Amino acid sequence: MDAATLTYDTLGFGEFEDFPETSEPVWILGKEFNALTEKDDILSDVTSRLWFTYRKNFSPIGGTGPTSDTGWGCMLRCGQMILGEALVCRHLGRDWRWVRGQPQRGQYISILNAFLDKKDSYYSLHQIAQMGVGEGKSIGQWYGPNTVAQVLKKLTVFDSWSRLAVHVAMDNTVVMEEIKRLCMPWLDYGGAACAEPPGWIPKHNGCLEGACALAEEETALWKPLVLLIPLRLGLSEINKAYIETLKQCFQLPQSLGVIGGKPNSAHYFIGYVGEELIYLDPHTTQPAVEPCEDSQVPDDTYHCQHPPCRMHICEIDPSVAVVRRTEDLEMLLTEPLLSCPGCVFRVVVMLEDPATTHLQCSY
Repeated sequence: MDAATLTYDTLGFGEFEDFPETSEPVWILGKEFNALTEKDDILSDVTSRLWFTYRKNFSPIGGTGPTSDTGWGCMLRCGQMILGEALVCRHLGRDWRWVRGQPQRGQYISILNAFLDKKDSYYSLHQIAQMGVGEGKSIGQWYGPNTVAQVLKKLTVFDSWSRLAVHVAMDNTVVMEEIKRLCMPWLDYGGAACAEPPGWIPKHNGCLEGACALAEEETALWKPLVLLIPLRLGLSEINKAYIETLKQCFQLPQSLGVIGGKPNSAHYFIGYVGEELIYLDPHTTQPAVEPCEDSQVPDDTYHCQHPPCRMHICEIDPSVAVVRRTEDLEMLLTEPLLSCPGCVFRVVVMLEDPATTHLQCSY
């Protein structure tokens, strides 16, 4: 192994601590497990999540830039894992499981292709790094949770297959009119369907992408939403008042996890057991992957096949982004993340008209 790619996480899989024997429930992205009787199910669920890590020997970013993201790309990889989970739920379902060596469905291969480390993949490191320049981040510079969230929001616009909508709730505020325009772009501001002019021809990839380009019976469809909520849960360390509510985020069926970690070291948190957070760690450098001649993608290195990492919840940096998916507007308004009383995260749901009474929910 190259000395330049030897990091603390490149130890053999046998070095990882086994999952704890405990009677406390294990929560992973909205699913509850028993560590005493369902350990194989826990490991299967974790292994089935897409695991994006540092890579080396890919084509130079921007033609002349880096050929490896070791040391600076961990938050970008965590952003990929968040979006990868959203796409798996979208196209394969939350209960889909990866089995090593088993032939995979076409949707799965399409998802993997979207993340390969090359410039023409929708969500490649190349695309994220170059889009980040518009957010004030030079290629090779470390990202925070908010920056990667803003970049993912821009990139999903070009993915006409998945048709995901990404919204970043800045200042703990979810503006419902913004969400409606994002997830139902074929409606005008007042909520009426777009009218087609004489001779209008639908375009799937133009500005009218969405239900206006679909059959009439599909015009009520809602573009699946990925909602990222950047939060500051303390000053230099997490405020203990937020701990239980943060853990509850992993119990929601629509949870896509949390991105955060430690200063300049990002992780993708997918659940918890007791007082420990369960996470996928991107700090392992692996060779870049190229598709086979039959268009299949060698995928072993895209799934974490050892017991997941764990971190005491008090060790997490207070700057995080909580992420969830939403299938429709009613779900957004009624599910716990925006209507649970007694929580300590401050989230305001409001209409754009300041004269309109707005709903306030505390988290």
